[in-house]
Amino acid sequence: MKQNKIKILYGAILLIGIAAMSSCSQSFLDIKPKGQVLENNYYATPDEALAGVVAAYAPMGITCSNSGTTYCAFEGLANAASDECYSGGGSAQDQVDWTAMNNMSLLAPALMPSTLWNVNFMGVNYSNIILSKLDGVPGLSDADKARYTAEAKFLRAYYYFHLARWFGNVPLFTAPPAPSDLQTAKQSTPSEVYAQIEQDLTDAIPDLPVTITSPATENGRATQGAAKALLGKVYLYAQKWTDAANILKDVNGTPGGANQYGYQLMANYGNIFTQKFNSESIFEIQYTSSQNYGDWGNLGSVRGNVYSIMVGPRNYVQVKSTAPNLMAGWGFTPVSTDMYDAMVVNGVYDPRYKYTIYNMDSLMAAGACTYDQNSNNFPAYETKYYMVKFAPLMQYIGSGGDQRLNISIDYIEIRLADTYLMEAEALMQGGGDQSRAQALLNAVRARVGLPPVPVSIDAIKNERHLELATEGHRFFDLVRWGDADKVLNHMENGVSKNFVVGKSEILPIPLAELTNTAMVQNPGY
Repeated sequence: MKQNKIKILYGAILLIGIAAMSSCSQSFLDIKPKGQVLENNYYATPDEALAGVVAAYAPMGITCSNSGTTYCAFEGLANAASDECYSGGGSAQDQVDWTAMNNMSLLAPALMPSTLWNVNFMGVNYSNIILSKLDGVPGLSDADKARYTAEAKFLRAYYYFHLARWFGNVPLFTAPPAPSDLQTAKQSTPSEVYAQIEQDLTDAIPDLPVTITSPATENGRATQGAAKALLGKVYLYAQKWTDAANILKDVNGTPGGANQYGYQLMANYGNIFTQKFNSESIFEIQYTSSQNYGDWGNLGSVRGNVYSIMVGPRNYVQVKSTAPNLMAGWGFTPVSTDMYDAMVVNGVYDPRYKYTIYNMDSLMAAGACTYDQNSNNFPAYETKYYMVKFAPLMQYIGSGGDQRLNISIDYIEIRLADTYLMEAEALMQGGGDQSRAQALLNAVRARVGLPPVPVSIDAIKNERHLELATEGHRFFDLVRWGDADKVLNHMENGVSKNFVVGKSEILPIPLAELTNTAMVQNPGY
């Protein structure tokens, strides 16, 4: 294949992708967004086909509306809904959707932003468009056609998995819809959506590359390992324990040792979050500090990690080098006292603590920094603990444009320790090889210097809590385990997130998305 500059951040998102780079506030599955007027005659060369594939990746990095008022970082909203974080921000009116995720009694269709819905359906639509065009591209080699088809199916599965987890009941499109389809489409059941996801990933795996051989131009593209890891996760959510364990074993190989894809646990836990596309990263969403972007009124075009500036402490100032060199942020999703207590038991700190939590009060008491201690304006949710993994460290911030919009911290959506623990869980739930489950759990703990503990479902749940803290997994874990009610409604200091069984597992469909459609609102909303 001709070597093209297709690094996901910098790829030229031509024609169909212009909308993806400029806006994510368009209405549900808008099939004629600005920039698509030449779609019918665009796919005339292999390079144009490649640009269409790259366009299908673009929505996964969009976390904001272009209105400049709604910051829908997916991992941020998931953190706010979990027991690991509070919503934070300046007040209960500062990003009300984040407040509602923190207090689910406030969730309402009119409140929910459309970004979660629109961005993922944008990805579905772009995936369907490229799938519908590949047969007619002159000069496209069979090998490239097979890979592009596999990537598009992987991406469609990826976006639908997010939609199914957030909303449950969603329309299922496997081809670009006609305008009338958007008004008459009804929702499919979660089981129907999951079946399509499983089929797409199963179809994609054989034709995806085993590894990325040109990292400088291809980092961020799907591989066999990423597709198998995502399929294993989908099987886990569907409680197909044996299927999950088998395919995750393909990804994981020997616990703590080798596997066919070259993945390996990082020796230093902290380096997972500072080294892009490291050996533990299976699927990673890339951000840049070199875009030099400065428009807060068009945040859908930002290629930096906006969530990073959101989690920085408000009015933060580094006084001594013993404090982190952070840019002041907006104080969202501060770490909860429950998370702190999970990592500090009887005065003993989990080795992952220093890579997870900043104790800002201690740093300020030592004269190392200052920050606004009362930034959150939620007395019940006041906390002195802040996030490390996505913190806006100055070393990741660009020099051009508005620095707050040019932060290069990536989001690793799937990493090896995650797949180890998922396989261990599937083995235990499905009555599989307990000795292998023990070895997988041991490897995750040994990497940070912790001794083995007897493998059990509770031990695996606890390890996921500590290993993956603040990475956006916890809320979905609690929901699929059936633990959300007992955990989220009984937090410390009398905090309740008001989770309602049978309702709060999924979000309401945004009110704007129901207008002039055949869809119905999710139960309880």
